[in-house]
Amino acid sequence: MSVSRTPARRVSATRAALAGGIALSSVVLLSGTAFAHVSVQPQGEAAKGGYATVNIKVPNERDNASTVKLEVNFPLDHPLASVMPQPVPGWKAEVTKSKLDKPLELHGRKINEAVSKVTWTADGSGIEPGFFQTFPLSLGQLPEDADQLVLKSIQTYSNKEVVRWIEEQKEGAEEPQNPAPVLKLSAASDDHHGGGAAPSATATASASTGEKSGHDDKAGDHEEKAAAASSSSSDTTARILGVVGILVGVAGVAFGVLAGRRRSA
Repeated sequence: MSVSRTPARRVSATRAALAGGIALSSVVLLSGTAFAHVSVQPQGEAAKGGYATVNIKVPNERDNASTVKLEVNFPLDHPLASVMPQPVPGWKAEVTKSKLDKPLELHGRKINEAVSKVTWTADGSGIEPGFFQTFPLSLGQLPEDADQLVLKSIQTYSNKEVVRWIEEQKEGAEEPQNPAPVLKLSAASDDHHGGGAAPSATATASASTGEKSGHDDKAGDHEEKAAAASSSSSDTTARILGVVGILVGVAGVAFGVLAGRRRSA
């Protein structure tokens, strides 16, 4: 009886292993699909009414083509007067502005146009398979009457394939297949500069905390001296051990030579 059951058990075990492998592969594939999309990530804080620096993160989802172009669109219902791209080696950035139906008032002056699109075009090979690229942007002034900005983006590959990251997430629904990048805005800060704080504000903050900074600097000096002493002690120990090792090696060689001579005699 035991002999006849053994093949059945092996078949069951094999089927279970195959089912587990398929399930694991499905999870890996689905998780890759869910996370490998164009996104926007702030560097620090993106506060309402302030300025911020953000990164547009672009992964390459194809194994047979490179990403050679990226287009990021900005909403004109919450226009941004200032959108400045940081130079990225191997890419050319082009900023497109559009006229506004209702002018913006920024720092006491009216602005009749705002940035509606930034386009990056690769000068070389672009984003190759297995890699990603970030495109930094300085944004401002962020709207005070919105909780987020939807930055619909279009990704173009070297094989002419175009992927439109323009689908907006609906509350309570599953994530769409090609979700649009969303910049979440935090509560307004007091200085209204967010992640791009003005130098004067930074200097004022430094001056107001000068005494505390001095105390912290002294503590830091003590820590640095202790670390230096520890490092010096470690170096000395390492050198001593190294010398001892060399001497032991020499002694071993000498012993081997003498032993050989005795045997010869």
